[in-house]
Amino acid sequence: MNYLDQLQWRYATKQFDATAKIPANLWDSIEDSLVLTPSSFGLQPWRFFVITDPQIKEALLPHSWGQRQVVDCSHLVVLCARDGMNGSDIEKFLDASVATRGGSREDLGPYQQLMEGFISNMNEDQKNAWATNQVYIALGQLMATAAALEVDACPMEGINPQEYDKTLNVDGYKTVVACAMGYRDNADKYATQAKVRYTKDVLIEHK
Repeated sequence: MNYLDQLQWRYATKQFDATAKIPANLWDSIEDSLVLTPSSFGLQPWRFFVITDPQIKEALLPHSWGQRQVVDCSHLVVLCARDGMNGSDIEKFLDASVATRGGSREDLGPYQQLMEGFISNMNEDQKNAWATNQVYIALGQLMATAAALEVDACPMEGINPQEYDKTLNVDGYKTVVACAMGYRDNADKYATQAKVRYTKDVLIEHK
C-alpha cells in the first residue's frame, strides 16, 4: 500500500486484541528500525525496553493511569533517555565508529572535541532535556515503521516515569515515554473515526 495510505490507516489504538501477538520476524524488523533511528552526532542517547511478560505489564498498569493498552498490547516499548551524558559515552561511540568504519581514534580527534564541547556547555538539566528530545525521534520512527507494517501502536505519555524506572530496574537512563504495540480490537470505536488534522495551508508556510 501507499505510505500515505498507511499513515491514514494508523491511529492511537485505545483497545488492543489481547490474543493477537506480533510475529517474531515482524518484531525483529521493528527493532531493526529502532536501531536505525538517527540521532544528534550519532550518539544514540537512549535505551529501549521491550516488555512482553504479563506480570511486568500488570506491575506497570497502576503507573499508567490504569490504561489497559499496557497489558493488552502484544509488545510494550519503554523508551528511555541517557541520564547524565558524559565523556565515557563519547568514548564508547568513537570506539564503535572505528570498529565499524575502520580508521583510528586519532583521525576522529576533531569530532571528539566537537562532541565534548557540545556536552560540556550544558548543565545536567540541559543534557537530560537534549537526550529526551532525541528519544522522541526514535518514537516517531517506531510509529512510522509500525504503520508501514500494519502494526497498531499507541504512544503513551500518561505514565509515571519514576515508577517505571523502579519497576524495570532502569540504570543510567530515565523513562521518557511508552508505546503499546499490537493489533486493534474490532470493538475499538476510535479505529473508524476520521482524523482531525489542520490542513496544509494552516500548518505549512512557504518562504
